[in-house]
Amino acid sequence: MVAGLLFLAFAYFAVGQASMKKNEAQTAADAAALAAAQDARDEWSWPRAFDLERWDDLLNGRDIGTRSCAAASSLASANGAQTVSCQPDPADWPEASYTVTVVTNKSVGNSVIPGTETRKAEATARAVIEPRCRVEEDTRPRPSPSQNEDGDTDETEGRKAYKVACDGEDFTIDPKNLGLLPDLADMFSVHLADK
Repeated sequence: MVAGLLFLAFAYFAVGQASMKKNEAQTAADAAALAAAQDARDEWSWPRAFDLERWDDLLNGRDIGTRSCAAASSLASANGAQTVSCQPDPADWPEASYTVTVVTNKSVGNSVIPGTETRKAEATARAVIEPRCRVEEDTRPRPSPSQNEDGDTDETEGRKAYKVACDGEDFTIDPKNLGLLPDLADMFSVHLADK
C-alpha cells in the first residue's frame, strides 16, 4: 500500500512538472507572437498613408510578411524555447495577425511516467495588430501646385491629404507636414487574440 501511495505521489509530481512546462511554453509562445506583431507594426512606413488602397491593404493584414518572425524567434529563445512555426495569418482574415508555435528547449524531466524525460512542451499563440483609427480622404479644397523660382512645380502641394480619426481625436496627414504624423503605436494596438 505504501508503494502504491508513493507511486501516486510521484505521478502527481510528474503531472505538475508537465503542467509547469506547458505554462513555460505558453509564456514563450505569447511573447514570441507579440514580438512578431509589434515588429511588423513598427516596420510599416508612413508614405503609404497617402494612398487609400495601400492603407486598406495595411489595415486588413495584406502587408505583413515572415520577416518579423526573427523577432519571434528571439523572444522565444529568451523564454527557453524555439519557434516551430511563425506565419502571418491569411490575407482574408479580418485583421493583421501572426500565429506562432514554440517548443521548450528542455523536456519535462525524469518521472515515474515513461517518456517524460524526452517529452517537451509545445504551445501556440496568435497576436493581432488592431487599427485604432479609420482613415478618410480629406475632402477640403486644396490649392493648386505652385511653381518655384525655377519654374518647377511643388509636387507635395498636389498630393491628397487624409483625415485620421482615432478614438475621437482627429489627425490630418499632410505631405507638407510629415513631422506632425501620429505615432504608429497610437494608431495600432498589438495584443494577444482571444482564445
